[in-house]
Amino acid sequence: MKKVIFITGISSGFGKSTAEYLAQKGHVIYGTRRKEIETDDRIKVLKADVTDIESVKAAIEIVLSTEGRIDVLINNAGMGISGPIETASADDIRLQMRTNFMGTVNVIQSVLPTMRKQQGGMIINVSSIGGLMGLPFQGFYSASKFAIEGMSEALRMELKPFNIKVIVVRPGDFSTSFTSNRKIDENLIGNNPYQQQFQKSMSIIEMDEKGGMKPDYFARKIGGIIDMKNPGSTYIISTAEQKLAVVLKRLLPGSLFAGILGSHYGIK
Repeated sequence: MKKVIFITGISSGFGKSTAEYLAQKGHVIYGTRRKEIETDDRIKVLKADVTDIESVKAAIEIVLSTEGRIDVLINNAGMGISGPIETASADDIRLQMRTNFMGTVNVIQSVLPTMRKQQGGMIINVSSIGGLMGLPFQGFYSASKFAIEGMSEALRMELKPFNIKVIVVRPGDFSTSFTSNRKIDENLIGNNPYQQQFQKSMSIIEMDEKGGMKPDYFARKIGGIIDMKNPGSTYIISTAEQKLAVVLKRLLPGSLFAGILGSHYGIK
């Protein structure tokens, strides 16, 4: 069944692949971006910045004036900042949370009046395995995803009477432009006491990402979730090894799991 789908952040990576895949499946796709892009002609591209709620509302109004409904919202837009928690600037922290968390909130609040009137809809929030475990030198990125997890859990209960499903997807390492676009804490320049460990850990993180799965795999998984009559509330989209890490986080004592995770990132 053809659905009207609104996706944020389709310039590259998950957003671009998902928008193109769902368009190929025959859905009506509207995607937001902040800069000019080239994409599938079947995708209706809208200029919007998720941190600016007025631009989000304007984009949604275009969809509603044309289609009259929004069946699926995919909150994909996001970014990453890496660096030590101690030396992170207030501006970087605000940017991280404003983009990943408040950006998601802005879009949800703008779409919900329509979905409530429809008495139905689906909201897919893109979290991360990093939203289930704090990752070294990506503390505020993890914090933004932890926030999405908690907000989604509450939202799921609030929207049940309106037949609106809230689904959280948690990707592991994927080979996308997220790696090259990651913002590095400027305070690492000079004699930062974390510099050596940061470089060691980030080289491992980037190697994992560059060797990760392709975003097309993520897109197909999202397509499958949208097609389900009764989808689950959460999905981990990753390798078996990363899924095992999530299980171990739940089962092992915190100090033991922290040691295992830290060891993977070269922290002794």
